[in-house]
Amino acid sequence: MPKLRWVIVHAAVTFIMAVTLVTMQRELGRIERLSDALEAKVGELVELTRKSQDLEEKIVIYETPDGMVGLARKEFNMVRSGEKVFKIELISEDILRKE
Repeated sequence: MPKLRWVIVHAAVTFIMAVTLVTMQRELGRIERLSDALEAKVGELVELTRKSQDLEEKIVIYETPDGMVGLARKEFNMVRSGEKVFKIELISEDILRKE
């Protein structure tokens, strides 16, 4: 029959190991959740960086005279003097399907 002190030592060691394992499992789960959140934030950062680069490219283009003309044509439907504008209107999609 084992002595009482060895039973207490084994019980204490088992308790400490159980607490350590449970704590380790919780921390591993927390690390996984933080890793997922970090990946999501990195994805957002990459997307925002791409948008920023696109906007910087547009700024460089629109700072030139040709870029300003293109912007005026695209956004404000402006034309230079002497240019002819042809406007094509689609009346009905049914007419196009019959032909």
